[in-house]
Amino acid sequence: MSDFDQFRSETRAWLEANCPPEMRKPMSSDEDTFWGGRHAKYSSELQRIWFERMRDRGWTVPHWPKEYGGGGLDGEQTKILRQEMAAISARLPLVSFGISMLGPALLKYGTDAQKQEHLPKIAAGLIRWCQGYSEPNAGSDLASLQTRAESDGDDYLITGQKIWTSYANYADWIFCLVRTDASGKKHDGISFILFDMTSKGVSTKPILLISGKSPFCETFFDNVRVPKSHVLGTVDRGWDVAKYLLQHERAMISGMGERGAGRPLGQIAVDSIGADAQGRLDDAMLRGQIASFEVDEAALACAAERAADLAKAGQAHPAFSSAMKYYGTELNKRRHEILMSSGGIDALEWESQRSHEGARPRAWLRTKANSIEGGTSEVMLGIVAKRILDLPGA
Repeated sequence: MSDFDQFRSETRAWLEANCPPEMRKPMSSDEDTFWGGRHAKYSSELQRIWFERMRDRGWTVPHWPKEYGGGGLDGEQTKILRQEMAAISARLPLVSFGISMLGPALLKYGTDAQKQEHLPKIAAGLIRWCQGYSEPNAGSDLASLQTRAESDGDDYLITGQKIWTSYANYADWIFCLVRTDASGKKHDGISFILFDMTSKGVSTKPILLISGKSPFCETFFDNVRVPKSHVLGTVDRGWDVAKYLLQHERAMISGMGERGAGRPLGQIAVDSIGADAQGRLDDAMLRGQIASFEVDEAALACAAERAADLAKAGQAHPAFSSAMKYYGTELNKRRHEILMSSGGIDALEWESQRSHEGARPRAWLRTKANSIEGGTSEVMLGIVAKRILDLPGA
């Protein structure tokens, strides 16, 4: 037996013994996601048990070094762990922008002190992070941002506004782009800085979406005092950090196109439509749409695995995350279109207990923002055309 085969066998046995059966079921609502943070609440005692067991093993971030609270697994071991979790439909023990976005940037650009300060807290789910990128006049053209950081001794005074800040009203800290020098080109003079959301001068205001719910906020900074030591990377070179982090954000968004621990679409559709005499979904047209979707879903999963392998080998194309983000976005929108079609008139219920307060139509409406957040689909296609296909400009 090879070392990897042994690791797979041991991992399978550990998951079987430690993942509660309730944590192997599809999530029924956003409340089933554990985000961590200072004021974190568990949806159940079993969710707490599952999180703590994975945390203690370092498997909330299995690929991070052990010194930062990770599992110290190599690329192949991490892949095996994810495969074995998927095999039993195990839920992620912790979902965090600290894990999916800030963590990789800290590992690459952070000082030893910054890594020691923030990474273990992210791994342990102690601090919940939000992202301060977009502004009212700096969305797709992010480098036009105007939130400024003025030098004041050993600190910066930050003044400005961010928008579409996901979960800012629940976050403990923010990683934020600010302008520290306005004298040069717009991509220059930007710094990437970290600070506590409880700092004096920080306020948030939720933005209500058409779905009736929203994770988004407006975030305001009024002379927020932040130590200069909180800058990640080089002062005025924050655009380098921002671009690196965007690759991980787009990869995270592309992952919405994969089913993960959810039930297959065909099974969900049978609940509403029923099966024919051969046990198949009793709607040939919808059956074909689901089959086509599942082929594309499998292709996305393979592409994501290949992208991860290339990244570990240092051979990844920096623009490939844009292609993945576009593909995953469109696939996730297709999934929810199919879910609406398979639910028929019942899928239009908006507030009933039976529909879990309209979970299906609200989720369908929410997917419309997938093609905007993290870079619009038009911008992603432009990047693919220019940097991957080498097509000529207009």
